[in-house]
Amino acid sequence: MRLFAFVLLLPILLLSGCGDRIEEQARRAVEIEQGDECHLCGMVISRFPGPKGEAYEQGEEQVRKFCSTRDLMNWALDPENRHARQQIWVHDMSVVPWEEPDDEQFIDAEAAWYVVGSSRTGAMGPTLASFGQQTVAEQFASQYGGQVLAFRELTLENINQDGQHQMH
Repeated sequence: MRLFAFVLLLPILLLSGCGDRIEEQARRAVEIEQGDECHLCGMVISRFPGPKGEAYEQGEEQVRKFCSTRDLMNWALDPENRHARQQIWVHDMSVVPWEEPDDEQFIDAEAAWYVVGSSRTGAMGPTLASFGQQTVAEQFASQYGGQVLAFRELTLENINQDGQHQMH
């Protein structure tokens, strides 16, 4: 009888665990408020041009906000954080102005394309231009220089190729 009860309860237990994952996956980027500070460097985010980033860590309710995609990636690619990150977002710079990115235009950072080493700057200098489409990233790189990389190709070394490692 106990085995029969266990067999009946097993699917319920398994499905209840799935609900937590679905809820975590449904998280979204949030608006960057005037006084929000960068999780990595502490600078006020809204004071700077260029793409910004946001991240959730597993088990955390509060979103982490970053003044640039470069600071976000320095945090996200750090070995201590790599396995803790749950969801990360960046601005799609093909649809927002460089000087004032729109909070409605965040995209999944792991699906984005990046231009590393362009002449365009963000908070604290060089940053990664982020795009939803590879072709748009390539057009940006032909205009402003730099190398187009997929998220999986980003490393701490290539995002800090100018020698300014952003870990503070």
